[in-house]
Formats: sequence, C-alpha cells, structure tokens
Amino acid sequence: MELYLQVSFKNNPKEYMHLKENSYYFKELNRGVIDYKKFADNMKIKYKERVTDKINNVVENIDLISSVLNVLK
Repeated sequence: MELYLQVSFKNNPKEYMHLKENSYYFKELNRGVIDYKKFADNMKIKYKERVTDKINNVVENIDLISSVLNVLK
C-alpha cells in the first residue's frame, strides 16, 4: 500500500478500524480496484456519517421529543 494511504488511515481512527474489520479492502486498495475516496464513501455509508444521515437523525430526535411533549400535555 502506498505511504500516503497508510498515513491517512493512521490519522483517521474510524477509517483504520473499518479497514481492519473489512480486510478485503487491503487487496482492493493495493490492486487499484478502488481508491481512497471510494473507500471513505463506503465507510461513511456503513457508519451513517453522511450529511443526509445526520439530518435524518436530527429529524427523528425532534419527532421523538415532540411526541413525548404531546403525551405529557
């Protein structure tokens, strides 16, 4: 694996853990099947770190709070 990829994985612990949990990415990154950007996108999808996932989470929390407040009334 190229040195800049190794450094970028060491700097981001979530990506490093995702790489360790899914070892097939080593082969794909070494062979050039996927690049670092595609790997990071896959990791964000799995751990729900995309902007849309965060917005949906906030909306669900607001709905939960509003339903609790309606029950308390």
